[in-house]
Amino acid sequence: MSDSGERRPSADALLEAEARRHEGRLKVFLGAAPGVGKTFSMLTVAQARRREGGDVVIGIVETHGRIETEKLLEGLEVVPRRCEEYKGKTLEEMDLDAILARRPRLVLVDELAHANAPGSRHPKRYLDVEELLAAGIDVFTTLNIQHVESLNDVVASITRIRVRETVPDSVLDRADEIELVDLTSEDLIQRLKEGKVYVPHQAERAIRHYFSPGNLTALRELALRRTAERVDDQMVNYMRRHAIAGPWAAGERVLVAVSGEPGSAVLVRHARRAADRLRAPWAAIHVETARSLRMGSSERARITEALGLAERLGAEAVTIPGQNVAETILEYARANNFTHVIIAKPRRFRWAAAIWGSVTDHLLRHAGEISVHVIAAKEEEKPRAEKWFEAGEAVRPAAWAGSLGFVAAAIGISVLLHDVAGIADVAEVFLTAVLAAAVTYGLWPSLLACLASVLAFNFFFLPPLYTFTISDPANIVSLFFFTVVALIASQLAARVRAQAVVARGRARTTEELYSFSRKLAVAVTLDDLLWATCHQIARMLKASVVLLLPEGEKLTVRAGYPPEDRLDDADVAAASWSWKHNREAGRGADTLPGARRLFVPIETGRGVLGVLGLDRDAPGVLVGPDERRLLDALLGQAALAIERIMLASDLDRARLAAESERLRTALLTSISHDLRTPLASILGSATSLLAKGARLEPRTEAELLGLIRDEAERLNRFIDNLLDMTRLEAGSFEPNRVPTDITDVIGTALARAERMLARHEVEVVIAPDLPLLQLDGVLLEQVLLNLLDNAAKYAPAGSKIEVAAGRKGGAVQICVRDEGVGIPAEDLERIFEKFYRVRRADRRPAGTGLGLAICRGFVEAMGGTIRAANRTDRSGAVFTVTFAEAGGNAGAVAAA
Repeated sequence: MSDSGERRPSADALLEAEARRHEGRLKVFLGAAPGVGKTFSMLTVAQARRREGGDVVIGIVETHGRIETEKLLEGLEVVPRRCEEYKGKTLEEMDLDAILARRPRLVLVDELAHANAPGSRHPKRYLDVEELLAAGIDVFTTLNIQHVESLNDVVASITRIRVRETVPDSVLDRADEIELVDLTSEDLIQRLKEGKVYVPHQAERAIRHYFSPGNLTALRELALRRTAERVDDQMVNYMRRHAIAGPWAAGERVLVAVSGEPGSAVLVRHARRAADRLRAPWAAIHVETARSLRMGSSERARITEALGLAERLGAEAVTIPGQNVAETILEYARANNFTHVIIAKPRRFRWAAAIWGSVTDHLLRHAGEISVHVIAAKEEEKPRAEKWFEAGEAVRPAAWAGSLGFVAAAIGISVLLHDVAGIADVAEVFLTAVLAAAVTYGLWPSLLACLASVLAFNFFFLPPLYTFTISDPANIVSLFFFTVVALIASQLAARVRAQAVVARGRARTTEELYSFSRKLAVAVTLDDLLWATCHQIARMLKASVVLLLPEGEKLTVRAGYPPEDRLDDADVAAASWSWKHNREAGRGADTLPGARRLFVPIETGRGVLGVLGLDRDAPGVLVGPDERRLLDALLGQAALAIERIMLASDLDRARLAAESERLRTALLTSISHDLRTPLASILGSATSLLAKGARLEPRTEAELLGLIRDEAERLNRFIDNLLDMTRLEAGSFEPNRVPTDITDVIGTALARAERMLARHEVEVVIAPDLPLLQLDGVLLEQVLLNLLDNAAKYAPAGSKIEVAAGRKGGAVQICVRDEGVGIPAEDLERIFEKFYRVRRADRRPAGTGLGLAICRGFVEAMGGTIRAANRTDRSGAVFTVTFAEAGGNAGAVAAA
């Protein structure tokens, strides 16, 4: 598109603005040093806001006894502070819950970098502020430039004082407004001398040290630069949101390499400052090699802390596997368009780097167009030469003995070849021993085998024998090159072994992940799935695991490995916070770090499904970078499986709710129409009898009384059907099986149905040889009565209804046939459903639609079957009830 073309607002900028539309606004009063007037300025603006009618409260403000500052508190509502007992002292902290309950429009929170008392919900006050902002409450706060995380090292180098309470740069980046409270060095020193900042004797000491003119000037410059960077970011975001043309950044990207060496945190902070200067996105990378598997706990802790610091400072933290650190970093940088790579200055001495190589040197030689920045990472530890044995690389004594055993075997084989077979050149035998030691035990045992092989070859096979003296110069050359080849071979074999170890570890992890996915795929119940998840994570991470899911407004433990169903109060609080805020909480996290476990939210597209708690008895880092990737993979699979089962459960509930609604509607329809019809007939007839009394002719009176009786019986059948269905649904009845004569039951049912069949011709055909069956005669009679009632409703007057009973294939069958229009093919199975009735044009016979459903329930309860079909000889329906004789199978007979 040309420059004159249509310009559109940036989608990213608009999305960011929309995402923060419901959050509170943050204004930071930033100062270069204590005493410049940050709190005074904040209170002045707050008073102006109050006079304009704003709802302003004080969350916490420290006046430090300054009279002019205390006067500005007048008229402002103060939320009472919360008291915490710690080591026999009472500490006062901001009451976060009280402010959230009060929900003011604006709250004042002094000293953003303050560390809260142990036992507080958050360890740092800036986390309290983030929760207030998330609740939609505006916040005014104060901050000194020395508390900004990325400037911590710079301030320490200027003032010779390292500040422990820091605030992540992301908090400043999130601020909607930064107001710089500036004061010249001379004015601030004058305020110190006047006792407006510290008491006199403290002020004199402060002027000599921290508040020297040079220090204050440097701190002012840092504050001005940091404010200017934020203002520039706000300007660019405004231009992007409103599609205003202007100069854009040149696409710079910064990548910092993190390792287990001391000083990684310094590198991360430097990378943040470099990214700020370049106005560029940045990332931190750690390359996981074979050596990573043998790292000590201190090195793993440094990596975890450095990557965590990078994330807090706004970077993307990446851990990727690789064989060569430098090549992997360059490949990642080129693939992701990073223009700057920051790495630490080599800590090895030059002779060690020349022998073993250096990641920094490799980067400098092969970086190409990527700028490589080598930073001296100053830490409390001194630079070192190459450590022969890292803390995590200790070799077992058996490995040393085994490598010497390979050399001893090589000596024995060489002696046999030399003395018996007459073979003079046996150097290859010793090379084989070196390779065997490298492949079996690794690099250091193979180097011992190399040294022992060189000495043994010289001692036993180079003249003069049995001494370490070499008389022939040619043998010196041979021994030298033998040593070189042995060293190279041991290095290569050890590298292949390390790669094989890594490959086996990854293959094992992949296999376990695949096995886990199969377990999740076949899990049917939620409890089985949760237990499988806890067991798998506990086994792969070697940690104790609990899994909590919400039940109503609370989280409950649903599974654990080892089994555990109780959490202490600190763990419950951390788990609840993690669930509600979709962030980690507990051990090692920024929120509630005093909990015993680390709680990680389990989320999918539906939101947070629950939380997982991890715990280890061993101190130190709970989850390292490699374990974090594994945990994310396991939780991702588990979350999808949990969501699948929850969706299936939701679908079942929705289907049940729809069926319940359908049945409720059908029941209401039956009650409002089918049950009211006989009541209306009874009421009309009774009213006529009462109104006319003796004036009615005897015939008319008999007809009205007969109608009342018939409709009352019909109403009684409806109610009986409802009660019978209720009994079937509840499973509260058991058939009373006794030897039953089918002929007697059919006769009784026909007698009860005499009036309902009065307009039809009834034909009964019963075979004479029917056996007695173990049935409940009362239930069978009700079944036949319902079938006859159904036939009478759907067959036209004057038509024939047949009732037949006979034996067929080891069973007794009872058939009820009518001469109606039959049953539509699509309704043959549905007619046995509750409240279902076949519709014929605008004709809908009276009834509740429960009769045939009750027939099926009663027949199946007695061990029989019932099916419906259309007659083949003429129109009409036929219902067949089948009961097996002793040893027979009713289902098989009915199917036949």
